[in-house]
Amino acid sequence: MVQIQKKIAVVGGGSWATAIVKILSDNLIGKEIYWWMRNQEAIEHIRHYNHNPHYLSSVEIRIPDENLSTNLKDLIAPCELIVLNVPAAFLKDALSGISPEDLKGKKIISAIKGIVPDENMIIGEFLNKHYQIPFSDIIVISGPCHAEEVALEKLSYLTIASQDAGLAADFAAMLNTRYIKTNVSDDIYGTEYSAVLKNIYAIASGICRGIGYGDNFQAVLISNAIRETSRFVEAIHPIQRDIKESAYLGDLLVTAYSQFSRNRTFGFMVGKGYTVTSAQLEMNMIAEGYYAVNCLHQINKTYKVNMPICRAVYAILYERHSPQIEMKLLSEQLT
Repeated sequence: MVQIQKKIAVVGGGSWATAIVKILSDNLIGKEIYWWMRNQEAIEHIRHYNHNPHYLSSVEIRIPDENLSTNLKDLIAPCELIVLNVPAAFLKDALSGISPEDLKGKKIISAIKGIVPDENMIIGEFLNKHYQIPFSDIIVISGPCHAEEVALEKLSYLTIASQDAGLAADFAAMLNTRYIKTNVSDDIYGTEYSAVLKNIYAIASGICRGIGYGDNFQAVLISNAIRETSRFVEAIHPIQRDIKESAYLGDLLVTAYSQFSRNRTFGFMVGKGYTVTSAQLEMNMIAEGYYAVNCLHQINKTYKVNMPICRAVYAILYERHSPQIEMKLLSEQLT
């Protein structure tokens, strides 16, 4: 019996996109991988040397030359599944030449952990509103999982969420490898918003470390952060969920504590006295939490959930309040 080949396009050229390509490549049964990148020079480098020159350069990439392209419209045309993996702030730009007709009938997988600026929407909502993608055709990938550990093939876990349980299970099977285990969920709202919030809390964690707070305070901060997450997702989408599951609590923990967390690193630099602009330039990577905290601040004007940690991070990053003063005020509200 001939195995039917599913054609999967990965959209994005960063570290997490490279990690997704690696995972899919290490489980090639029944699929063919296509990869869109903005940078033609990076594509040429991969064609010649089989490595992404800018991210996770230790990962070997084996994709046919013709399946690498900077032309997104042509690349996705033959594909049934499309994995979106660009920063949320740049998603509109990446999809600028794409129409709803180009995505009609395709399953869209969001590996983006952010909110689309100006729209104040999570990725699923944005795709549904602007591209008429049914929610049942949307899949969300959440952690806890860092791209750097995927590159090292350290055992990692992913949660695959979709309102269509069969679709989630099918895609999860495509990601299972020796070093990747998967769980399935139907909570696309909760997993997406939790992934957004954990980046904000990782910035808070980094700020606290930068100004000299220790492990004891960090533990209190993160235990309050998961309760804050629970309050918010319950207000946004009240369903039965266990906030202690790895898609929520686990993803928060790894992002707040890991040396690989760019949001934690960004927060640490701000806590050390860097301006937002200088920290961004120094990192040369996108800290999704910077954009997300502004979006969450606007969204929460409607829901009015008690979110003191998010409020403190917003005050530091957007109102230019002193990190020392804001974290001192925050410490008096935590329990």
